[in-house]
Amino acid sequence: MCGVCGCGKVEVQVGSTNGHRHDEHQHTPHQTDDTRRLVQIEQDILSENAGYAVANRELFEQQALLALNLVSSPGSGKTSLLTATITRLSGQVPLAVIEGDQQTSRDAERIRAAGATALQINTGKGCHLDAHMIGHAMQQFTNLQGGLLFIENVGNLVCPAGFYLGEAHRVVILSVTEGDDKPLKYPDIFHHSDLLLINKIDLLPYVEFDLNACIDYARRINPDIEVIQLSARTGEGMESWVDWVNQRRQQRLQQRISALQAEAIRLESLL
Repeated sequence: MCGVCGCGKVEVQVGSTNGHRHDEHQHTPHQTDDTRRLVQIEQDILSENAGYAVANRELFEQQALLALNLVSSPGSGKTSLLTATITRLSGQVPLAVIEGDQQTSRDAERIRAAGATALQINTGKGCHLDAHMIGHAMQQFTNLQGGLLFIENVGNLVCPAGFYLGEAHRVVILSVTEGDDKPLKYPDIFHHSDLLLINKIDLLPYVEFDLNACIDYARRINPDIEVIQLSARTGEGMESWVDWVNQRRQQRLQQRISALQAEAIRLESLL
């Protein structure tokens, strides 16, 4: 958390959808030598984040917007995966991306070049996005009703695990170049994810990566985690991923329809 991971004092720059910075704010610094005080600070941070996350979740539900939080270590291929996904979905559904990085807007520029609206959040020294940043960024988007929001978190398998953003699903991405024991080394992120994407499978013949062992490790941590193997570069397995996204989007739309029908019945009862 802020007092532990080093992101206690963070200047956050939120870029507009055309790449220009439009706002900045700071986390409150939390530093103390008192262990009990540190624990309380961590609890306060998570409690505050949870409040913003609930507000985000309610906003997403009202808009029937499927929000996916993509988490991974640096170099897993998140942005390449997103550009390949956008290519397949562009023009079919309203779609936007929130990009989280410590510096630069390079990834957001790649997303825009692929055909999607993108907003860059630069966290400075911060090692994760939080729910307040997401809520603030959402003010810049319009016309996402019934669509998709991809949140590309800062590359980090540790701190993002503790910060719920209001998303419908968390997706952890692991490339075969990283090592098959990552689920055992970083269990929290796998425990709190709904889907594991194993990326760069086209490189399996050239690296030491035990695919079956990796999946077994992930399911030891989270027996319910789903797994899709793919290569964003070659396209292998991408249809399975896109189908997964479309199915969850349809579920979100149906949930919204059911909620509206229930509200209509309640209002009719008042007549």
